[in-house]
Amino acid sequence: MERTLMIVKPDGVVRGLVGEVLRRVEAKGLRVAALKMRWLRKEEAEELYDIHRGKGFFKDLVVHVTSAPVVAAVVVGRGAVEVVRRMVGSTDPSKAEPGTIRGDFGLSLTKNVVHASDSPESAEREIKLFFSEEEIYDYERADARWLA
Repeated sequence: MERTLMIVKPDGVVRGLVGEVLRRVEAKGLRVAALKMRWLRKEEAEELYDIHRGKGFFKDLVVHVTSAPVVAAVVVGRGAVEVVRRMVGSTDPSKAEPGTIRGDFGLSLTKNVVHASDSPESAEREIKLFFSEEEIYDYERADARWLA
């Protein structure tokens, strides 16, 4: 099973959307293997978004993601990276499809509710920024036989 990182960003946390985001993940049949609320320091945010360093929106993204707590989750399932990316929708909420998290709740390019890893390689790098392997749990969902 593949794993990915999903983060409910500060705008999602302060708007009370954490439960809705996690509900959608679990309703899709994915498993939450780790969960943590943290208030990111500037250095941590810069490391998370390092691939965007030098782009015009980098500073605003770092300021936003450090403005209130985030909730990070390791999400596990078949094709988890791609499944979560489709559930999240386009980075620009004005272009995100209705029914996606960003399409339904996103406010702007920066305040778009969630971050989701864009590849299995990015997922593994990002997971390590938030969780040790001991904090990631392996268990079977009660409906696992229907998800196979």
